[in-house]
Amino acid sequence: MLPHLDSAHNLARWLVRNDADAQDVVQEAYLRALRFFESFRGGDGKAWLLEIVRNTARSWLRRQGRGPGSAEPLNETAHTSPDATPEQALSGQENMARLRTCIEALPPEFREVLVMRELEEMSYREIGDATGLPPGTVMSRLSRARKRLEECAGRRAAEASR
Repeated sequence: MLPHLDSAHNLARWLVRNDADAQDVVQEAYLRALRFFESFRGGDGKAWLLEIVRNTARSWLRRQGRGPGSAEPLNETAHTSPDATPEQALSGQENMARLRTCIEALPPEFREVLVMRELEEMSYREIGDATGLPPGTVMSRLSRARKRLEECAGRRAAEASR
């Protein structure tokens, strides 16, 4: 399960939207995975682990008295090419900030499938295993998440160009 640590942290960070809290969630999830490892019946270890991370994040948010969408926004720096001009770097940072804001605005059920598919590059089946959803529902949620993301990014880009 150690090779999936980065994926676990990435998913937790997008779900609880705070890096320090995500570290706590991942630590708790790994402890749960270790405690219940005998229930793992083979198959995709990453999907099994991310299911535990997902459930741990939801439980953690409930214990904190926060709903899945109420956490503060992520605070990350955008990555730009070292050869980028200052104008390109600023534009890239603005685009990343816009995209990050739009992803954060997605409802949790859309955000989690989008993160698993686009950032973690999981298959529909793996996402279904991690979320307990049929592949058709995963595809539907992913489609709606992409549509909302595209609409949000378009609105924010239009607002920025005014």
